[in-house]
Amino acid sequence: MNSTVTRYFEAFNANDTEAMLACLSDDVAHHVNEGKIRNGKALFAEFCAHMSLCYGETLTDMAIFSIEDGTRAAAEYIVNGTYLQSDEGLPKASGQSYRLPAGSFFDLKDGKITRVTTYYNLADWMAQVSA
Repeated sequence: MNSTVTRYFEAFNANDTEAMLACLSDDVAHHVNEGKIRNGKALFAEFCAHMSLCYGETLTDMAIFSIEDGTRAAAEYIVNGTYLQSDEGLPKASGQSYRLPAGSFFDLKDGKITRVTTYYNLADWMAQVSA
């Protein structure tokens, strides 16, 4: 298991963006499920601030995998969330809860995450918050 990725997810669950940023390289490439690639810690921090306003999420059932040389890792988990504030282009928020499987993939160099790619089923999420 990769300790940097473990710390990253512990920070996520603690809603500690600064601790998440400490796990990232300065030039991190953040590949979100929907949208453009965000490059650098500043854009990653902006993304986290926006997400914290709209969503309250905790990750459970975490399984982290990494290759022997520590340069790549992956994680599978369940997102347990509450839709707090309406997000542009998405259904209206009214405190709906959701639960969906997701995964993240990482590149690492010198103990820092250089790429984060996250995937989940947006149609599943939309169905849950629209019910």
